[in-house]
Amino acid sequence: MQIEIKIVESCAEPRIIIVTNGVTDEVQEIIRRLSDERPTAIAGFKDGRVEILEPGEIYRVYAAKGKTVAETGRGDYIMRLRLYEAEQRLDSRAFVRISNGEMINLKKVKGFDLSFTGTICVALSNGTVTYVSRRYVAKIKQVLGI
Repeated sequence: MQIEIKIVESCAEPRIIIVTNGVTDEVQEIIRRLSDERPTAIAGFKDGRVEILEPGEIYRVYAAKGKTVAETGRGDYIMRLRLYEAEQRLDSRAFVRISNGEMINLKKVKGFDLSFTGTICVALSNGTVTYVSRRYVAKIKQVLGI
């Protein structure tokens, strides 16, 4: 794929043109990503109050006791979204699923420990330690390029 950017001083609004010989899956994905209007904030409930959670402050999102929980530096917040809905709303370049019940913010990862057989230990920068399930190990390795 080739990318070309033209700077036109008289242009009032950015315009994207896709030149292709056919609509492929790759073109469909580009169109979906460009037209995707995701909310930039998520509502979290704590102590009877609703607070706006910026995606950048979320360390991980996980399912516990039938609820979806967002772990932040300010504590844990209950979300009124299912895990898959939160996954759709959060940036897929920053958030990655590590098990059926959890996803992490890659920007909040302190390190990965690959010494465990068949799984990966993830240390987050807030001190939380979690594990990648066997099913998601290959995906994580692909994301990390290892």
